[in-house]
Amino acid sequence: MVKDISVIGIGKLGLCFALTLEKQGYIVVGVDVSEEYIRMVNDKTLVSSEMDVVNDLTQSKNLTATTDIKKGLDHSDVLFLFVATPSLPNGRYDHTQIDGVVKHLTQYGSPSQTKHIIIGCTTMPGYCDTVQDRLQPYGYTVSYNPEFIAQGSVMRDLVNPDIVLIGEESQSAGSEIENIYLSIVQNQPSIHRMNRKEAEITKIALNCFITTKIAYANMVGDIAKSAGCNPNLILNAVGSDSRIGNKNLKYGYGYGGPCFPRDNRAFVLFAGDVNIDAVISKASDSGNQLHLKYQIEEFMKNNNKSKQIVFSGLSYKYGTTIIEESQKLAIATELAKDGYHIIIKDDQEVINQIKLIYGELFEYKEINK
Repeated sequence: MVKDISVIGIGKLGLCFALTLEKQGYIVVGVDVSEEYIRMVNDKTLVSSEMDVVNDLTQSKNLTATTDIKKGLDHSDVLFLFVATPSLPNGRYDHTQIDGVVKHLTQYGSPSQTKHIIIGCTTMPGYCDTVQDRLQPYGYTVSYNPEFIAQGSVMRDLVNPDIVLIGEESQSAGSEIENIYLSIVQNQPSIHRMNRKEAEITKIALNCFITTKIAYANMVGDIAKSAGCNPNLILNAVGSDSRIGNKNLKYGYGYGGPCFPRDNRAFVLFAGDVNIDAVISKASDSGNQLHLKYQIEEFMKNNNKSKQIVFSGLSYKYGTTIIEESQKLAIATELAKDGYHIIIKDDQEVINQIKLIYGELFEYKEINK
């Protein structure tokens, strides 16, 4: 059983994964690029809004952070990779940071024994195969193992996953990953092992089903409201059918954040690469934007510009401070541009982000002040 593991990329997700391993007795070396960030991890002074991170970091005994990737390489034959893969302007994932790690690894030549790289970042289907092709001559195996977590509950989600998805290089590599998960989870997740490209497609397809479900629920809700009916009563009944389920079938703001919108777009692009028109995912994206339009129109119909309007909780999801593609913020922005007096009342961290983008478009009040 492997007991030494390295985690390359200890940002929000990577650090949570490293801490989860450490709590279960693994000796972990975390690698990242910022000297100041590494210092705070090692000094246990890092401040994080993610639940349980600060407490678990404070209590950790077997986690060491470094900017030296060679130390991570020397520490273990199993290296999990959690660097960022942001979206490019064309909607595809940017693999630059993974490519940078691969370049570093090849510069060190061939290790004395096989090293197993496990990519946990979201990637375009087929990309991980190219990483294997580049690293195989140096004695590496490459597998794909993305996480299914939600911002604000990452630590809890890592140990209580519905699914563990393993895109394995070989049966032995897949078993190694499976055994690591079985040692850290607190539930009995559904474990799915397949090849790398199949796992890459699965990761995006799963998220795209959720965006479709959210967009559908909001479409039904918009129809219900326009007909003078209660959307929640209708959707609760629809979701009570076991073939559908009530999870993510609620009427509210459209989907946003750092994952769902970009995964939807990337899935459409990959489908086009293999000559398939992903009409359902396209419709989810269009429906999400139409729902935003309907919400704005409804607000304007029921509220005049003579009164101040307070918006709070502007992050894309309760319990986080992330405003990326927040539908609630999009509504507030359109109303302010149309002449409504909008007051943003939120945490200082959220206000600072909004100010940086929108300046004095809004009036700002820090929450509890």
